[in-house]
Amino acid sequence: MEVRGVKNRETHQWLLKRHYAKRIPSISHAFGLYNDMSLIGVVTYGMPPNYAEMKAWEPYQIIELNRLVVEDCSPKNSASVLVGRSIKMLPSPCVVISYADFRMGHVGYIYQATNWVYTGVGGEGHPIYIMKDGSERHPRHEKDLDMGLVDHVEKTMGKHRYYFFHGNKKEKADMEDKLRFPSLPYPKGDTSRYDASGHVEKQGILFQ
Repeated sequence: MEVRGVKNRETHQWLLKRHYAKRIPSISHAFGLYNDMSLIGVVTYGMPPNYAEMKAWEPYQIIELNRLVVEDCSPKNSASVLVGRSIKMLPSPCVVISYADFRMGHVGYIYQATNWVYTGVGGEGHPIYIMKDGSERHPRHEKDLDMGLVDHVEKTMGKHRYYFFHGNKKEKADMEDKLRFPSLPYPKGDTSRYDASGHVEKQGILFQ
């Protein structure tokens, strides 16, 4: 298996047809997982919706892993490979945050397998503008937002919150000191799967 950067638009079919959220988030970095030249998964990273979170980590950049989709029939540990290798391709140093939605039956075992720090439940109550094209806009976009293109507004729900520190040994230690929440034991429980059977193109990205 191989992980490579892909264009943001190449992830859209995966996010709209195969991810349970059915929406396109803010995407700053996108990566694909290939097996025998076929695209079998994507992961995207973008700006977190919480401005206070970004301020709290200064001078470090914080990036949110906001979507992860891998084929059900993929080789064992495919999702862990995609997450672990893609993080190494992000700008360094940076803090990576991600959430596992326990209401969708997600515990965050991928993050546990790749040694993230678990800090409990967070991320609730932030407004998200859902656009008519299926994309998301967050409060930081309000001044540039065309309200005529907004379909509806949602509030984020509480989810399991994980952090990963990407940098050298000194930078990681400094990030750990800046962590505002206690590090907690990993949660456990049964996980649920959702329908991710929508057709997407799997060829043609590798050599672009």
